[in-house]
Amino acid sequence: MPNAVLRGRAYHRAMPDTAFDIWLRRGLRTMYDEVAREPIPDDLLRLIEADREK
Repeated sequence: MPNAVLRGRAYHRAMPDTAFDIWLRRGLRTMYDEVAREPIPDDLLRLIEADREK
């Protein structure tokens, strides 16, 4: 099936990344990777565990 015939998400996945998409992805990673690597605070983990037990 040619790319032009694909619909919805499959069509978007089949399309190559645009320069803007690549730039945005790299910029977001530069800004947020360090934050995402930080450990989750103990207080937040306790809240999550308490909610699971409900």
